[in-house]
Amino acid sequence: MPIIPFDQFNALSDESCQERIRAARARLGKKAVILCHHYQRADVYQHADLTGDSLKLSRLASQTDSDYIVFCGVHFMAEVADIMSNPNQIAILPDLAAGCSMADMANLAKVERCWRELGEVVDVEAEFTPVTYINSAADLKAFCGRHGGIVCTSSNARTIADWAFQQRPKILFFPDEHLGRWTGHQMGLPLEDLVVWDPDQEMGGLTPDQIRRAKVLLWKGHCSVHQMFRKSHIDAFRAKYPEGFVIAHPECSFEVCAHSDYVGSTELIVKTIKEAPAGTRWLVGTELNLVDRLAKEVLPQGKIVQFMATTICMCSTMQRIDPQHLAWTLENLAEGNVVNKITVPPHEAELAKLALDRMLAVS
Repeated sequence: MPIIPFDQFNALSDESCQERIRAARARLGKKAVILCHHYQRADVYQHADLTGDSLKLSRLASQTDSDYIVFCGVHFMAEVADIMSNPNQIAILPDLAAGCSMADMANLAKVERCWRELGEVVDVEAEFTPVTYINSAADLKAFCGRHGGIVCTSSNARTIADWAFQQRPKILFFPDEHLGRWTGHQMGLPLEDLVVWDPDQEMGGLTPDQIRRAKVLLWKGHCSVHQMFRKSHIDAFRAKYPEGFVIAHPECSFEVCAHSDYVGSTELIVKTIKEAPAGTRWLVGTELNLVDRLAKEVLPQGKIVQFMATTICMCSTMQRIDPQHLAWTLENLAEGNVVNKITVPPHEAELAKLALDRMLAVS
C-alpha cells in the first residue's frame, strides 16, 4: 500500500489520534516497540513500552528484538537506537524535525577544526581524550571512536571522566559545558583547570598557555531548557520552604548545581524523589514534562514537587513528537510502510558504536 500522507493526520484531534495509535499498535503486536525519553509529552509517553534517560534507553535499544524501534525522543536518540540495534531492525523517529539545540552547537567541522588547532599547541593525540555527551550527532560519536574517545551521559559522566583521564592527561568535552564543569568539580578539579573553548573564535579564544595548563576543555554549548534555571529560584524556594529539598540536572549552570541538595540525571531525579520520605517538598531543575509527571505520581504520598523556573519551559523539539505524528508512523508501519527511518552511514556507525560500547563497558 502507498505511504499514507501525514496531511491526513495533521488536522485530527488528539482523542482521535489516541484511538488510532491503539488500533495500529494492536495490529503491529510485538513487531514494534516504542521507546520514550522522560522529557516526552504526556499524551505520547502514555504509549511507551520502555522509558528512561539516555543511558537506559541506549541499553534498551541494544536489547530489544522488535522489528521496528519507534523512538519518541529527538534525532540523536534515534541514531543511537540505529547504531546499537541489530542490522535487521529499523529505527524510526516520528518527526524528523525533533532535534536538539545543544547537539547542534557542536558539529563535526568545528570539532575537527578544534582538534587541528589543539595539535598546533600540543601533541593532541597524546594529550587529549575526546568525550562527547550522548546529546550529539552520530558523526561526533564516530570522531570519538576514531580518536580513542568515548561517549558519556549525565548518569555516568564522572565514571567516564575517570576512564578518560586514565587514557590521557586532558579531556576535550563537548557539547555541554555545564555537565563537563560539574563533572570536573565533582572530581576535585579547580574551576581554573576547566577552560571554555569557544568554537566561533580562533584557537577557541584561548592562548597556547591556557591550553597547555587546562585539564578539561569545555565546549561552549548548553541546553536551552536548563539555562532557564537560576540561583534566585532556589533562594526564593528556600525562603518559603526551608525544610524543602532542591534537586537539579547537571545541565544546569554551576551556580544552580552548587546550591542544590542533589544533582543528577533524570533517572536519579526520579529515583531520589520516589524514594524520599512521605510529606517532603521538592524543587526540581529539569524539563517540565518530567516534573509534572513525577509530581502527579508522588502526590498520594504527600510529596510536593514543583518546577524550578517561574516561566514554563519545555524541550520544544521533543514536543514535536505528538499524537498526530505517532499515529501516522504506526498506521504506516501497520500497512507495511516504513516512514522516517533513521540510518547512520555504516562507516560512522562502526566508529560511533566503538565509542558507545566503551561507555557501556565502563559504566
